[in-house]
Amino acid sequence: MKALIPALAVALTLGGCSMIPDYQTPDSPVPQAVGDGNQDVDTVVLPGWETLFPDPQLRALIHTALANNRDLELAMLDVAEARAQYGIEGAALFPEIGASADGSRQRLPADLSGTGDSTITSQYSVGLGVAAYELDLFGRVRSLEESALQSYLATEAARRSAQITLVSEVANAYLTLLADNQKLRISEDTVAAQQASVDLVRQRFDAGLAAELDVRQAEIALETARANRAQLRRQVEQDRNALSVLVSGPVPETPEGNVIDPAVALLASVPAGLDASVLLQRPDIRQAEFNLRAANANIGAARAAFYPSITLTGSAGTASADLSGLFEGGSGTWSFAPSINLPIFTAGRLRDSLDVAEIRRDKAVIRYEQAIQSAFQEVADALAARAHLAEQVEAQASLVQATERSLNLAQARYEGGADDYLAVLDAQRELLSARQTLVDTKLLRLANRITLYRALGGGEYASESLMIGEGGNAQ
Repeated sequence: MKALIPALAVALTLGGCSMIPDYQTPDSPVPQAVGDGNQDVDTVVLPGWETLFPDPQLRALIHTALANNRDLELAMLDVAEARAQYGIEGAALFPEIGASADGSRQRLPADLSGTGDSTITSQYSVGLGVAAYELDLFGRVRSLEESALQSYLATEAARRSAQITLVSEVANAYLTLLADNQKLRISEDTVAAQQASVDLVRQRFDAGLAAELDVRQAEIALETARANRAQLRRQVEQDRNALSVLVSGPVPETPEGNVIDPAVALLASVPAGLDASVLLQRPDIRQAEFNLRAANANIGAARAAFYPSITLTGSAGTASADLSGLFEGGSGTWSFAPSINLPIFTAGRLRDSLDVAEIRRDKAVIRYEQAIQSAFQEVADALAARAHLAEQVEAQASLVQATERSLNLAQARYEGGADDYLAVLDAQRELLSARQTLVDTKLLRLANRITLYRALGGGEYASESLMIGEGGNAQ
């Protein structure tokens, strides 16, 4: 036993050489500024999602989704698996010591015994042993451990990305449900208005003040409105089903009234121009870089395979022919069997393994660059759309007011006999379209806030306030 302990101590101190290439972060493949290049903002810390969404019903749905969503559960299990794999690789740096106890008794018949008499022999042993412990002289095991660590960090970043995506999807699905609900209410109002128009036109027809064509046109408009209402009812049910799947639970009834309200999703105005370095806080980009680091570490393991590997096998303990003599003086036993393996001819396997590791590193570089490019486009598009959407909502609201006045005028002219019913129908169609388009535009504006929040990497670890770096101001 005393002979084995120094050998293990020396073995643990021999490792340390690493053949992992020096890591360098690839150059950014996008311009230095995203959005309006006239501003110089290099730090953005977004609020947590509970601050972004003050609507209590939406917050409750997000909490339910975070607790029950199957995709997020799979992402969390991926993290746990990667953490365990990292532990497995790290354990290879240390020798595995096992205790053993053996005993045997054997009888030899007289014709096989050297003495001519049958004999019974016994042997007992107790000891500690190390089996095939690899000395990490060239860093192969440490390279694999580093690769496992980076893979673990990548899965954790993937989990964060999945959580941000889930929060965004729940919010968008909830807003879509609210918007379609509001469009359904508009459609119901339209059906009621069309029914009133049919009743009015029939009365005028009975009084000889309107033609039968006016009655038929009013009935066509009524049935069209009913069909539109049925379509929106179907869409609302589908929206509810989609949201129910996301949250893995029932969806309560949505509130009445003008539900597409800017207060549903609050996001302090992000400046129109940002330094592209803010994209690096996105978890999907961090995931891509961790994967790149893991691939880089695998190159070190592939390089180390070209060099000799030394393994140690040893044991120490006591042995005796009698069970009672195991721990008596002079019963100690030990063995020490180092071995060395030097690759001489492998038919190109080691070279090909190194080539594979380097190619995978190069592919990881491209994926990292692609992640940055995708993030740049998402943020740039969201920033570009923000100002135009605000203008579009304002213009569409004005259009609704104008079509309401036009409908009132058309109805007055028809009732006064100055115009036919076709002008009323046109005005009704334009008003329905304008009101529903206004809802869609408001939905786009709120969805743009969510898109910008996700594109900038907002998440559960975000600060509760928006902070802008030097050179920019929060609006």
